[in-house]
Order: sequence, then structure tokens, then C-alpha cells
Amino acid sequence: MQQLPDPRGATGVRLAGAGRRLPAAAGGAAGLAVLTAVLLPVRSGLSLASIVLIYLAAVVLIAAAGGVWLALTAAVVSEGLVNFFFVPPFRTLHVAGRDLLITLAVYVAVAVTVSVTVDLAARQRAAAVRSAVEAALLARITAAPLQGRPLHAVLEQVRDTFGMTGAALLERDAMGEHPVGVVGQAPSARPALSVPAGNRLRLVADGPAVFAPDQRFLARLATAAGRALEAERLADEAAHARELAEIDRVRAALLAAVGHDLRTPLAGIKASVSALREPALGLTADQQSELLATVEASADRMGDLVENLLALSRLQAGALSVHPRAVAMDEVVAAALLHTPLPSGRGVAVEVPEDLPPAWADPGLLERVIANLVANACRASGPGGEVRVSADADGGLVRLRIADRGPGIPATDRERMFAPFQRLDDHSGGGLGLGLAIARGFTEAMQGSLVPHDTPGGGLTMTLTLPAAP
Repeated sequence: MQQLPDPRGATGVRLAGAGRRLPAAAGGAAGLAVLTAVLLPVRSGLSLASIVLIYLAAVVLIAAAGGVWLALTAAVVSEGLVNFFFVPPFRTLHVAGRDLLITLAVYVAVAVTVSVTVDLAARQRAAAVRSAVEAALLARITAAPLQGRPLHAVLEQVRDTFGMTGAALLERDAMGEHPVGVVGQAPSARPALSVPAGNRLRLVADGPAVFAPDQRFLARLATAAGRALEAERLADEAAHARELAEIDRVRAALLAAVGHDLRTPLAGIKASVSALREPALGLTADQQSELLATVEASADRMGDLVENLLALSRLQAGALSVHPRAVAMDEVVAAALLHTPLPSGRGVAVEVPEDLPPAWADPGLLERVIANLVANACRASGPGGEVRVSADADGGLVRLRIADRGPGIPATDRERMFAPFQRLDDHSGGGLGLGLAIARGFTEAMQGSLVPHDTPGGGLTMTLTLPAAP
């Protein structure tokens, strides 16, 4: 980060700093006394012009150190010293000749002119430094991103610029003034700095008293603080609007998906029950058994749908209960495959060593994740496709891989497939598209990760990584 010059000398003078003139005055007086003591023994070998130039150099130094008024005082005092000690008759203020009088008069005029010029140059230099610092500070404040708390940055600049212990932006409403942004100590009833910052806003700062602060710069900082507050509020409103838009999008997707996926099993159940209730059809036992199986399958599908929706709602609400313990991966894989309905004639090749270190996971959630991943892999592989489940351990991690031989998924779509209600294979009848979203959510809740990558030879492999049990 770029370091800016300390702007405190350009924006205000501390009361404690005002006492610096006293040391400058004492140093100037001591310097003139020492200079006179040094020149007295050699005055016979120096011309009056040389002596006057030496004193003029001293006055210039005093002007640079103490300001114009101290320089003017030094010019008058030095003129008296030159007249008293170096202009005949010595040790009197009487001037013997007109030329000497003109020399002293010109000396005083030059000393006054030089003092004023030096002071003006110092003031202009200070103004230039102040302008540069102000521009840099305001540019930094303006360039601050909205996500980076711009009001906090402005208040920090106010506190650091004026050396305060705290700064705050106060807003006035029907209940009185209250801080909307605070840096450092909370504002007191009588702050050291106070300046209006816009409609019902006031910028205040607490700390050591400041003498003659730069009101123009304070006003700019106050305006910047007011605009920063407005920017933060606009950013919050925009974020809230985006959140509402996302909620509306998810709600619309949910309604559309639920309407479609509930209608199909309900239609199957209704048609089967209607046929069973119609005596005139004369259904055989096998036909009745087939219709009852359709009812059962449709009810199971509806149950899975409701279970997925409830699981997604728990994930989004942060209300998912996770109870991790040491889990044998081969046992959980076997239980998941046992409870996962596989397509007719489809088998799953399992290569999970029995001596694999146990994983640290919630067995119920892990079984649900594996079941979802295997079901997805079977759908992607299609008839006759191979699904392989393998596992290994390395470096305190346990990895489970579910590989299919389907068409795979482009790398650009792999993150999108984990979003709720995303179905990259709508033709496959994949349901609501919640399986992968729930699988990743459950995995991350168990401090694991779920990453897709290409299967060698074609297809997609989902790698589930979990920490090994301690």
C-alpha cells in the first residue's frame, strides 16, 4: 500500500504544537547573541556590508524556522545590534554618516522583504503538500470498492489524518443522533472535530484538541463520508434485490419442477387405483400385481421427491444435523447399494478394501450421498454401461470414486450441475436435479469435498474425499 505524507501539518496545528514558536524564538535570540559575540572581535577586519549580509543570512534562517513575525522581529533586533556594535560611533544608536544610515535602512528593507518571501514560499509549499495529500486521500476513498466498507475507510482516514482516538458519522432522526459508523472510540458529547456531512449527517472525531483545522478539507472528508454511507446503503439494497431475485428464481424453478415431477407419479397412482377399483375390467392376478407395483413405485418416487426437498431446505437453512463418527467405508457402500434401486440387469463393480482406514463422517448422510452418486452414474451410463465404485486412503484422507462410462460432462458445466434444479440430462428423466446439490451439501457438512473429473477412457468420475477418523 502506498504511504502518503503525514497531512496533519497541512490540515491543522495542534495546541501542543503552537509552543514550537517559543523554542524558535529562543533559538533565534541565542543565535543573534552568539553571532554578535563572534563578529565583535573581528569587526575591524570586516566591512559593514559583509556584517550586514551575515546578519541577513541569520534572519533568513529564523524566517524559515519561526515564520514571518519572528523574522520581522529578528530583522529589527539585528538592525539594532549592527547599529550598536558595528556602526561608528560604537555602543550607541547614533549613525555618524548618511551612507551608514542608508546601509542600515536598506538592510532592514531587504530583511523584511526576504522574511515575507520566505514565509510566503513556506506557505505555498505547505499548501501544495496539503493539496497533494487531500487529493491522494480523497482519491483513495473514492477508489475504495463498495464491498470494502467505504465508510469505514473514510472514518479511518479522518482519525489518522488528525491523530484522533476515534471518528464517527452521526445520523439524526426523530429519536436524536446515533452513530451509523464508528472507528476507534465511540464519539463523546463534545468531540474535538465536528462538521456537517449532508442531510441529517454529522462527522465527528474525538482526541487531542486541534488549533485552526482546515475546514475546507474537513468538509470534503465529511462529504466523502456521507457519500460512502449512501454507497453502502445502495450496495445493500442491490444485494437484497439480487437475493430476492434469486429467491424468486428458485421458487419458480421449484414450482415448475415439483409440478412436473409430482404430476407423473400422481397420474400413475390414480390410473392404477382407478383400474383396480373397476370390476368390469376383469383384471387377472398378474395384472393387479403389476398395477399395485406401479402404485408402490410411484409412491416411492414421491417419497424421494419430498425427502430431497426437505434435505435441500435443511441445507439452505443451515439446520442440517451432522453426527460424525468412525465409519467403515465398505459397510456404508454396501448399505447404500442395498437401498439404491438399480436398473434391471445393472450391476455395480465395487473395489473397496476391507482394511481401508475408517472415515470420519455421519453414516446416514454418507450413505445418502453414495446412493445419489451411484444412481446418477447408472443413469448416465445407460443400458449396458459400467459403474465402478473404488476407494483408497492417503495422507489422512479417505477417497471414494464413483465412475461411469457415460458421455461425460464438459468442464464448463461441472459446477453448474451442483446447483439445485439443474438437470444437464433432461432426457434421462433425472427428476428435480437435486441429487448432486444434496450430495455436495451433505459432503461439505461433513468437512469433505466432492469433485468431478474425467474417467479415463470416457465418462465422469465423482471423487468423494473425507477426513480419516482420528
